[in-house]
Amino acid sequence: ILNMKNIPIVDLTIVFIYLFAMIGIGYYFSRKNKNTDQFTKASGQIPGWAIGISIYATFLSSNTFLGVPGKAFGSNWNAFVFSISMPFAAWVASKYFIPFYRNTGEISAYTNLEKRFGAWARTYAVVCFLLTQFARMGSVFFGMALTLQALLGFSMSSIMIVMGICIIIYTVLGGIEAVIWTEVVQGILKTLGAILILLLIIWEIPGGLSTVYDIAKSEHKFSLGTAALNFKESSFWVVLFYGFFINLNNFGMDQNYVQRYHTAISNKQARKSVWLSVFIYVPASLLFFIIGTSLFAYYQINPAIADSLKHALALEKLGVNASALDISNFMHQLTPEDYADKVLPHFMVNKVPTICLGLLVAAILSAAMSTISSGMNASATVFTKDIYKRYFYPQLSDKKEFVTLYSATIIVGIIGLLVGLSMIGIKSILDLWWELSGIFSGGMLGLFLLGIISKQTKNTEAFIAVIVGVIVIIWFSFSDKLGPDLFYLKIALHKNMIIVVGTLTIFFTGLIFTKIKQLSKKINNYK
Repeated sequence: ILNMKNIPIVDLTIVFIYLFAMIGIGYYFSRKNKNTDQFTKASGQIPGWAIGISIYATFLSSNTFLGVPGKAFGSNWNAFVFSISMPFAAWVASKYFIPFYRNTGEISAYTNLEKRFGAWARTYAVVCFLLTQFARMGSVFFGMALTLQALLGFSMSSIMIVMGICIIIYTVLGGIEAVIWTEVVQGILKTLGAILILLLIIWEIPGGLSTVYDIAKSEHKFSLGTAALNFKESSFWVVLFYGFFINLNNFGMDQNYVQRYHTAISNKQARKSVWLSVFIYVPASLLFFIIGTSLFAYYQINPAIADSLKHALALEKLGVNASALDISNFMHQLTPEDYADKVLPHFMVNKVPTICLGLLVAAILSAAMSTISSGMNASATVFTKDIYKRYFYPQLSDKKEFVTLYSATIIVGIIGLLVGLSMIGIKSILDLWWELSGIFSGGMLGLFLLGIISKQTKNTEAFIAVIVGVIVIIWFSFSDKLGPDLFYLKIALHKNMIIVVGTLTIFFTGLIFTKIKQLSKKINNYK
């Protein structure tokens, strides 16, 4: 319903050229994939600057491309605090995590957990990682389809399926080297696409940026959230803590990033890649907040255009046979937050000129493809190394392991696609992804920190800590579903605090039980 016009043939041609180019890159690198070492870590020959842009491209998914402008449009710049937290996590990663992983020589981020605590710890972290990746890939598939539905006029499911096939083909063919070098191209392309979108929006607003600034200031759009120590709402501190812990998980426990550390020529190049990704991502994310705020100003000074969007949403929700009164009532009930994720596609359909539209569609595709292909490659590597080879075929030959990696990549891609299809109809991409990532990531980050920091903690204490932590995470995640008679069991903290509470619960529970065990030994020795 939001499709106001068919995409011109010139723009459609640009999109197809981009897709075939990506598959062509995958085919080019497929000729170099002769063994698992090349497929999973490119034989450690990638320069740091390319890895840095690759990490940046993975961060800058369609969740950012669509979700961040939507958050800025519907509320304020509170979510930008997430970006502010990144340098702190990058410092920890470059100083401790990168040397640790490269010294182990293990391509999997989770092998060390088995050495520290046993096979259960490795398996638990792998399951958490895979669930996180399926949620991430699904949300990215959904975000891509939500935008392209408005531009192309096809159903979201058909867009996801076609794009899923293309992504699976080039990821399977090229391995990690193809993923990294295509992400370099994609990172540049989607940054240029974002700049083009902003210029087109500003062009449509009389007075340009000064008008945007005046409207945004009057509506408190630049607010980063309350500075009060309020953890019940999305305050400055809630997003800062969430951002620090989730980025610590990304740099320290996420196979997407750990695998890239191994592709670097040296430790210095690996550290450079992390800092480069942060230095690019922070201003790039600010650009997307400016886009969202500019869209808010544009629709404020063009109420008729805003009404056309609301009317389209009413027809989509109520059906084309709905009465004029029902449509009018529905439109009056809508708030900017209700249609925040729709404004960018709506603007692009109606205001982006020919050729530019094709380039922007390619940019949106690149935002999705880089994240999904990266997740597919990392998930296939983890499945092959930590599950299939660990539990089923320990003596797996390199040739058969190579085949397993190919097969796992296809299966992971299909699962991510199915998750994306199941997400059709959600309200906010960014909110959903933040909540799911907090649920799945909190446990494994707490266990990882416990293993690195507390050398005295052993298998039993770590296992107890994880059990306690998982119970707390589940309780936190679903306590809002409890009925009014159980209101006293509900956790009043904001959902973004799940990863913070889960991580700290596991870490400190492990420390406490370690101290109890040490104290018990001292008492027994004294007796």
